[in-house]
Amino acid sequence: MKATTLTMRVDPVLKEQAEALCAEMGLTLSTAYTMFLKAMVRTRSIPFPITADPFYSKKNQAYLAESIAELEAGGGEEHELIDV
Repeated sequence: MKATTLTMRVDPVLKEQAEALCAEMGLTLSTAYTMFLKAMVRTRSIPFPITADPFYSKKNQAYLAESIAELEAGGGEEHELIDV
């Protein structure tokens, strides 16, 4: 099978982490990406769930804006952070 070159931009730290993980599995990054593309074509979808981060929901953003306004108006109370 003839191959083609794919060029993409990615954060260098992310690339290093992905290469290290692939090496642990006995794969190259190129092989892993090929596996991803084949799964995507086979299933006609992204082969993993993609969900929105609830932090960025309209409801939470409204809550944060309200909280910031309350703090800026002198409201709220100071307390120590609790390690969970």
